[in-house]
Amino acid sequence: MRYKIVIRQQYVSIELRSKRRKVMKRSGYLSWDEYFMGVAIMSGMRSKDPNSQVGCCIVSEDNKILSMGYNGFPKGCSDDEFPWDREGSDLETKYFYVTHSELNAILNYRGGSLEGAKLYVSLFPCNECAKAIIQAGIKTVVYDSDKYALSPATIASKRMLDAAGVRYYQYARTGRKISFEV
Repeated sequence: MRYKIVIRQQYVSIELRSKRRKVMKRSGYLSWDEYFMGVAIMSGMRSKDPNSQVGCCIVSEDNKILSMGYNGFPKGCSDDEFPWDREGSDLETKYFYVTHSELNAILNYRGGSLEGAKLYVSLFPCNECAKAIIQAGIKTVVYDSDKYALSPATIASKRMLDAAGVRYYQYARTGRKISFEV
């Protein structure tokens, strides 16, 4: 490094000159969609459901995480006492008891309005969750899987989201592997 002393009128200043090149930001960082879908998928890993682990992440218009949720039983309903079965009589299966990840994320939010927010979810929302999404004012849904696309619940969901002007699109997987130890 060299120093250059410059005298101007009564002031003395020292200018630092360096031959170092400018350091640029790193490349390869996660996109917002990768980040938020990753958070949704990781949230789903909290689910105790032996068949379906669905996670959700709700973000503000300026990309701040507002809430998260995963599919599971309501507070106070034991994961060990309520059924996880998929087949059997209505009261002996999980379907009357499990709260979906989207509804959990909406209900977990304590900050006021979700108007204009974006919801990331690992499985396309059912018709019941679509109602909650619309009523909460969420404007965009980004989903990973749409494995029940031909089911009446998903068809009804898309019909309501379309009518309410809620945009939805499938997350474009990048193939990036993310791994870390916890």
